[in-house]
Amino acid sequence: MLNHLDALALTEIALHAESLAAGPCNCTRTPLHGWNSQPVSLDEQRLQEIGTLVVDDDPEPSYREYLPGNIDYWSPEAPIAPRFFPYNRCNVWQCTQCTQCSRLYLRYTEGGGYFVYRRIRAVHSALIKDVPL
Repeated sequence: MLNHLDALALTEIALHAESLAAGPCNCTRTPLHGWNSQPVSLDEQRLQEIGTLVVDDDPEPSYREYLPGNIDYWSPEAPIAPRFFPYNRCNVWQCTQCTQCSRLYLRYTEGGGYFVYRRIRAVHSALIKDVPL
């Protein structure tokens, strides 16, 4: 069972990971500052699942989004609000490829129509917001 991370815990591990990220990493050739479909260039063997934003006793997480102002879902500036969609359906992964990386990523699977999309986004501590639903 994965350790549930609230906004404070996610911020703490994101700050720690950012302090370790001393240089560039080739986790992926695709920038992941905003939500993206998981790129083929991402070697999943390099990622370790370290926690979840999914609340165990919540049978149906909200589909409400937290997007203040004119920011949209795909924007690199979109806040990371763990109680809101899609964050409330994400697990937290960390790059283990090299000692200077340790970057964090959020991942979830989005089902739509005839397709399933694996979405991924890099975690930046400054974007994490602890806002009530």
